[in-house]
Amino acid sequence: MSGSVTFSREESRRPVKRDKSVLPQWAIDALRLPVSLLSRVCWKLKVSGLENIPAKEGLIVVSNHQSYMDPFLISLAIKRPLRFLAWNVALGWPLIGRAMQLLGAWPLQLEGSDPGAIRRSLQWLRDGETLMIFPEGGRSNPDGSMARFKVGAVRIALEAGVPILPVTIRGANRAWPVGKRIPRLGQVEIIYHPVYHPQQKQDEDTRACARRETEQLAAVIGSAL
Repeated sequence: MSGSVTFSREESRRPVKRDKSVLPQWAIDALRLPVSLLSRVCWKLKVSGLENIPAKEGLIVVSNHQSYMDPFLISLAIKRPLRFLAWNVALGWPLIGRAMQLLGAWPLQLEGSDPGAIRRSLQWLRDGETLMIFPEGGRSNPDGSMARFKVGAVRIALEAGVPILPVTIRGANRAWPVGKRIPRLGQVEIIYHPVYHPQQKQDEDTRACARRETEQLAAVIGSAL
């Protein structure tokens, strides 16, 4: 995200139209139990910090990104309408790309600015909903360590005036290693950290603020790896 994005009050109040490619919320909710049971059997899914998940108001969920199943596993415990920004190329992949679209993925161009995706995200957040972003811009390193975070998530949070829920996922890189077409048995853990409120200091440059807050956010998420 290369610069600050602002919109009129009319645009801010305008709700995001339901994407017909996304399953209705009742269908997504119905999938939680079978997917949760499958995750516990196949990946011994362990979850902690559930008390840190806000029940309402606009929220950005920010996590490291070890595997393609991360958004599905992380969203199991977030029982509210949720969309996530995904690499536009990945949405064209068979099976996994279609699954992401059905569960609420919005395309994002990783190179350069994508004002359409940012506008859509801001309107969604200002309507009190939840958005998931993976600031690494792609999967983490094969050993599970994080790549450097991009500043887009913090910039959007500052613009929308919403908090961030930091999340750490670990073990997913071993359950679905880079280069493998399908996941294998393993153990995955998800940690939901206390909500983080990015703040811009008085007279601080927006870019400097975004980088400083992004580094602090990365430190929180990386502390549980």
